[in-house]
Amino acid sequence: MAPIGIVQSCFSTRNGTPRQPLLVPLARACLVFDSTRVPPASLEGLEEYSHCWIIYVFHLNTDLEKLWKHPSKSKFKAKVRVPRLKGGRLGVFATRSPHRPCPIGLTVAKVEAVQGNMLLLSGVDLVDGTPVLDIKPYLPYCDSIEGAVVPNWVMLDSMLSVASVGFSNDFSSSLLDCWKSVEKKSLYSSPDELKSLVKQALSWDIRSVSQRNRPHNNLLKIGSGDASDNASDLDDSQDGEASGELIYHLILDGMDFSYKIDGNGNVMVKEVHISSAISFGNEKRCNFLMWKDKLK
Repeated sequence: MAPIGIVQSCFSTRNGTPRQPLLVPLARACLVFDSTRVPPASLEGLEEYSHCWIIYVFHLNTDLEKLWKHPSKSKFKAKVRVPRLKGGRLGVFATRSPHRPCPIGLTVAKVEAVQGNMLLLSGVDLVDGTPVLDIKPYLPYCDSIEGAVVPNWVMLDSMLSVASVGFSNDFSSSLLDCWKSVEKKSLYSSPDELKSLVKQALSWDIRSVSQRNRPHNNLLKIGSGDASDNASDLDDSQDGEASGELIYHLILDGMDFSYKIDGNGNVMVKEVHISSAISFGNEKRCNFLMWKDKLK
């Protein structure tokens, strides 16, 4: 199978992309279909549905190359760590982990508009660049199952929610500075709307299990003699400061939002700057402008 389209999302990296759909209503994306494979007429009638299913590929999985090897050499893990179980392990098919024998994902999103060969979506949990294999309309009469049963741990929303999300005194000014550079290519209509997106995204603890399990009284100090044992715990979503304060990063809409979280689950967003790792082509800028036309 070959992708029929590519997602252009507000989530620039895996870190920070919601673990499930519709948790962040302001999360926006544009699904751009390959017109050589999918004529625009294929989308006629889709705008009459409020939501659609999306079947896609977990293209950023770190273990993709291993999956194509012979089963005896693939080192496929039958059990995976579950964030809601504080890292406890379950069989992969009892979870929605992206690390699967066949790295195929299933999600649902709100249909905002259909424009030519593009589908505008919201409430997405898809990272930018995701290849899409198929879409299907959401049908409440058969897709919503009354009386469906799930394990108790699935219902514990408090396991991944944070206590509060606040912003530093310097945040608004740094956001305004960034907005001057990204306004024409942003998926959002104003700095205030972007701030609301950040608050929604960080209302859920987006850190990995290992990051959340690290004691807050034993923070890594970059450059100190204690760093050697803990350096492997750091990734692109976090860094340390000389003060011992651990700073995390959320990349949204091409901007790098730095924040910290205390032992009680209180998030403080410190500042924002343009992400050096993200670039916008003319095609994406055009698609973003179409989003803004939709929002007017």
